[in-house]
Amino acid sequence: MSVWARAWEELAEAGGAARLELRAGADEVLSLDAGRWLGPPSPADIALLAGLDGPVLDIGCGPGRLVAALTARGVPALGIDIAPAAVRLARSRGVPVIVSDLFQPVPATGEWATALLMDGSVGIGGDPVRLLRRVRQLLRLGGCVVVEMAGPTRGTGTACVRLGLPAGTWASVDAARLVPLVAAAGLMLERVTHAEGRSVALLRVPAGPVAA
Repeated sequence: MSVWARAWEELAEAGGAARLELRAGADEVLSLDAGRWLGPPSPADIALLAGLDGPVLDIGCGPGRLVAALTARGVPALGIDIAPAAVRLARSRGVPVIVSDLFQPVPATGEWATALLMDGSVGIGGDPVRLLRRVRQLLRLGGCVVVEMAGPTRGTGTACVRLGLPAGTWASVDAARLVPLVAAAGLMLERVTHAEGRSVALLRVPAGPVAA
């Protein structure tokens, strides 16, 4: 079982009371609020989802609060997560979600209009460029990626997942360092917004073919 999947097993057992900590160095720890992931969509979540084209693929969807919000509005959406415990929680809410590694075959590859990388999911695996390149493959031409980043001054680096578990790799990406990552992935940065303590970028797949 992967570190992330085991972390979700512990979070599910704790009912959201536990927090996930990412250690970026000997003295730097980023604490993530798992309770927010397990709760209903916040007003900020709803605002971020407004106007997105479907179908939407929520990558690293966790318990599926964003997929639930989209489908409630009639937007076709699917969640994907590597953690069985997170998927069980999502399915218990009636959310369409699959257990899968993003780098394995994904349904409707090349046909998704929008991909979500929220709640730090752009850091999955510790290599944002590789991740974004894979996401680009999943989207249709002109499709978009919604990326939630670390705070605007945090920087870019890798971190180790800590939850009483062996270390796993995670990347932290902020707006100041995003541009070269986006370009290396063959995407275009359309805009960055900062609201309610959250930084979100909208990336776009070029309308014409690009090199892999």
